[in-house]
Amino acid sequence: MRIEHIAARVGVGDRLGADEALEIYRHAPTPLLARLADTVRARKHPEGIVTYIIDRNVNYTNVCVAKCAFCAFYREVGSPEGYVLGFEEIFRKIDETIAVGGVQLLLQGGHNPDLPLTWYEDLFRAVKARYPAFKLHALSPPEVIHLSRLSQLPVPAVLERLIGAGLDSVPGGGAEILVDRVRKLLHCDGKATADEWLGVMRDAHRAGLRTTATMMYGTVETDEERLEHLLRLRALQDETGGFTAFITWSYQPGHTELAGSEATGLDYLRTLAVARIVLDNFDNLQASWVTQGGKVGQLSLAYGANDMGSVMIEENVVRAAGASYCMDEIEIVRNIEDAGFVAKRRDMHYEVLGDPIFRERDVPRMLELATARAEGDHSVPAELRLYPARSRSGKHAREHN
Repeated sequence: MRIEHIAARVGVGDRLGADEALEIYRHAPTPLLARLADTVRARKHPEGIVTYIIDRNVNYTNVCVAKCAFCAFYREVGSPEGYVLGFEEIFRKIDETIAVGGVQLLLQGGHNPDLPLTWYEDLFRAVKARYPAFKLHALSPPEVIHLSRLSQLPVPAVLERLIGAGLDSVPGGGAEILVDRVRKLLHCDGKATADEWLGVMRDAHRAGLRTTATMMYGTVETDEERLEHLLRLRALQDETGGFTAFITWSYQPGHTELAGSEATGLDYLRTLAVARIVLDNFDNLQASWVTQGGKVGQLSLAYGANDMGSVMIEENVVRAAGASYCMDEIEIVRNIEDAGFVAKRRDMHYEVLGDPIFRERDVPRMLELATARAEGDHSVPAELRLYPARSRSGKHAREHN
């Protein structure tokens, strides 16, 4: 009877508390969870449209001092496998993105001590000078905190400088689980505590930026801690209204220090559905086909998602952990339409831009995601010598570049 009572409350739009959310997460039949999540989605999006964005996920460096236990992407300072992309490399990636109808760069990377704040400002200004209408969805909260520490400037001042250089919005990476017990076990509390991550987002929203929010589950957290994460996001959204969307995905254990096993697709769908129910002040939920594959991504549309996320074009972080799903615009649209929805392109603010690009003009098929660099390319960008390095290896490399 308790499940039925909670379900009835969701049906009329009541907000659930932590205990009620935990009860349905653990005990509601999966078809019921799907139906409730779909009811909430349809209430928010009665027009039957599912959106997606054409952008490119560029990881500008894999050098990182954070050393999170769940990450297979990072390389230590001085590693021969470490890289920093040059400005010209990034320009070429933007050209390729625009050629297939792309509108923004999702730019994230490691916490590289040899890239000062001025490097980011110069990159952003250079991008905006060449591509004035192109958007920079860049630098997750831990990266902003890293730059705050490097520059010894408070986070609002760092954001102000980045906005002045061309930053358009902030991605929600680095949230993992917003509970410090979990963050300490994952060795990611040093890059950002739960309060620090939320604090950057609060500052970004106050500065007029819109951002996304994420959750990576399936490591060491409890069900209660997953819900605590969602409730903390909901509380900040009540306060600022600055989040445009929520994205959740399962931990990818391949080649990581933490190791372990991946959560099931069923666990993903139940988590997504509960997120749609709990996050009643979030308009948009993305399907994580990048970690779950195209078919579970499509099924997500019956479990609360109203967006298929990004065509991506390039992906490096999840691939490093062993997942390499790829869907170009044609396949994303096919999945949306086969699920009974109308597919529309959008921007980061969820403004609809139009119908699929491939129906307007010929677009080359993309059958696999690009990578940051070709294997074996260890080139060092010439412009790096213009910026002071902090690490011994960085100083040595720039002296001999």
